[in-house]
Amino acid sequence: MDRLGPSRGWGVLFARLVLGLMFFQGAWWRVFDLGPLEHARRFFVGPYADSVLPEWALWVAGTAVPFAELVGGALVLLGLWRLPGLILLGGVLVTVTFGHLVAEPIYAFNAHVMPRLALVVFLLVIPQSWDHFSLDEWRRRRPGAKRSSLIFWRGPKR
Repeated sequence: MDRLGPSRGWGVLFARLVLGLMFFQGAWWRVFDLGPLEHARRFFVGPYADSVLPEWALWVAGTAVPFAELVGGALVLLGLWRLPGLILLGGVLVTVTFGHLVAEPIYAFNAHVMPRLALVVFLLVIPQSWDHFSLDEWRRRRPGAKRSSLIFWRGPKR
């Protein structure tokens, strides 16, 4: 392990935990307290009823987003199947950004989207091996471990 290895591992862990909590906690409230249908009605269907977006799409997106946040947040928190979890959370950010831009073309991204996006991008671009405390890394380092088939792209062949 290089000189920065332990510090780097802790830094990645904190970034991953903060990002996972930001999504998971909010999604928990949306799914189990508010309810997915009420979430869709209150935050998607109602506010965008007069927009060009079809009502069926608002219902689908409004009910799916909380579950995507819950699953993606949990995966990122655990460091299990990190790439699919980060892709889910990135997709949520794109969806939310699109919706806000439909409603307000000069939407301020700095309070909600940018901190989350910065953490998603950071965790996507660093080598997965830096995430020493993830379940993915633990599984990879086990004796006799096989490579996961849940990797979307392994990079160029050498």
